[in-house]
Amino acid sequence: MLTLSVTSRKREELIDITQDVQDMVSEKSWGEGALLLYCPHTTGAVTVNEGADPAVARDIAVNLGKLIPHKDDYRHAEGNSDAHIKSSLTGCGQLLPVSGGEVRLSTWQRVFFCEYDGPRSRRLWVQWLPGEDG
Repeated sequence: MLTLSVTSRKREELIDITQDVQDMVSEKSWGEGALLLYCPHTTGAVTVNEGADPAVARDIAVNLGKLIPHKDDYRHAEGNSDAHIKSSLTGCGQLLPVSGGEVRLSTWQRVFFCEYDGPRSRRLWVQWLPGEDG
């Protein structure tokens, strides 16, 4: 298993990590299979969504903040209950197909690390799952 490092600059942001993921696939010469990205942090997540227009990532972060505000009727003592809820909704992992040495995403898709309790230095665990020809 490998590790991908991500550093956030704000409390809440979606960070495009698509090129970092593709670079790892290329460096390891992974051809055919799947790549598991897993976030071992309870206040972070990984998602795939539109990346052609950066407003989409901003809209996701802003509107999750409206749905699940930072300060509300929470009992968790650390003051980051909203981040835990957002992480649960977004999800801790993604399974990405790889073919011909390329992460297979559609034209508009990008891979994002979702920071909900930053700024922080984070890590994602990366596991290669080779296919029959991978």
